[in-house]
Amino acid sequence: MIDLVKRFFSQHSDDVLKKNDVSHDICMAACALLLEMAHIDNEFSESESDKIISILKKDFDLSEQYANELIRKTEEELQGSIDLWQFTNLINQNYSMEEKIRIIEMVWKIAYSDGKLDKHEDYLVHKLANLLRLTHKQLIDVKLQVLKHLEKRASVP
Repeated sequence: MIDLVKRFFSQHSDDVLKKNDVSHDICMAACALLLEMAHIDNEFSESESDKIISILKKDFDLSEQYANELIRKTEEELQGSIDLWQFTNLINQNYSMEEKIRIIEMVWKIAYSDGKLDKHEDYLVHKLANLLRLTHKQLIDVKLQVLKHLEKRASVP
């Protein structure tokens, strides 16, 4: 009987650990996309770094310390990766369409964090939308939402 109880709890604790691992991996995957966007124009500005930390804290409910550590570890992971497919594939396997649209919104925010859209940033966001299986309309709708939000913020004194 005790063996049965031990097996039950060990299986359930393994499930919890796996869920936490998947959650961490998805945060890392999203962070990788944001970092790639920030680095694509070869100018990783402080405003882009601050925006990534802000997004990780707000959208993934992370502490500042955890967000900074996640960025550091994700940058290491990006160095060893060939392409972004591994990250977008993980997101595709675990996220709904609405959640993937939210990821693209985050990417647009990083692209526009310096106030302009570079041609390399535009190319990358289109590539990411394709990898995340989003339609062109979904991509543009989110872009327009982000631009509208930025205009509102700019007009507030």
